[in-house]
Amino acid sequence: MNAVLLVTHAPLANALRAGALHVFPDAAGDILALDVQPDATPEESLRQAQALIAGLGGRPVLVLTDVFGATPCNVAQRLTDGDRARLLAGVNLPMLLRAVSYRGEPLDVMAQRALAGGVQGVMPVAGAAPQNQSRRATNDQDRHDHQQ
Repeated sequence: MNAVLLVTHAPLANALRAGALHVFPDAAGDILALDVQPDATPEESLRQAQALIAGLGGRPVLVLTDVFGATPCNVAQRLTDGDRARLLAGVNLPMLLRAVSYRGEPLDVMAQRALAGGVQGVMPVAGAAPQNQSRRATNDQDRHDHQQ
């Protein structure tokens, strides 16, 4: 089974991990988190991330990071080899949940599903009608009749 390593600006990695474990409490051993501290050097963060990966015993790992080009992403790029590790930037909770859902699939499939979940998890909501329902006219006479 594949693992997920979150490498983000502190405190996002552990917050995302907690959110995923809320949905998948059985995945605690499959989701690792490294919060890169503002005062940590890239070398120190890299050593911490390498230690986390070493603890996986050679399992394939999908590395998720927050901002492309930032220190956590740069550290994560040094971890991925294209064989036993893949890297995606722009992590969000839908991406992580999708990754965890597909952790039993081949690593490339898991990465593709995670990417799709992250993209599909971003959508306009405020002012939008619920999915598959049309909005009522704004001149509706009955203001207490709310569409649900």
